Amino acid sequence: MTTATDLARKTSRSRSVLRFTLHYVEMVVAMVVGMIVLGPLWPDLPGGATVDVLVMATNMSIGMAAWMRIRRHSWRGIAWMCASMYAAFALVLPPYWIGLIDAGTMMTAGHILMLPLMLVVMLRRH
Repeated sequence: MTTATDLARKTSRSRSVLRFTLHYVEMVVAMVVGMIVLGPLWPDLPGGATVDVLVMATNMSIGMAAWMRIRRHSWRGIAWMCASMYAAFALVLPPYWIGLIDAGTMMTAGHILMLPLMLVVMLRRH
């Protein structure tokens, strides 16, 4: 038999999960906005795909950091989330540099890796 206390716990947990999920989606949207808005500001820079992904990670980090600051997150939390953007590419750039993967694979893998890395940072702080 479900008690009122059990129901309240389930409701509270559901709200917490929903709030966490919405925050995660907000971070992804802020990253995309940063990438779209800031991308045209950078001309084609020398350095090829390595520079391209670092500029893209910077654009996404700026968008996300701005939104996190608006939401009154700490600078430390913002730094951790931004670090997850760069960490994703730090994992895939070496295989690209030695020729194990091509530029497209490196860029795709870096973007995919960002998502679980962000989640790890968020769960750690939650």
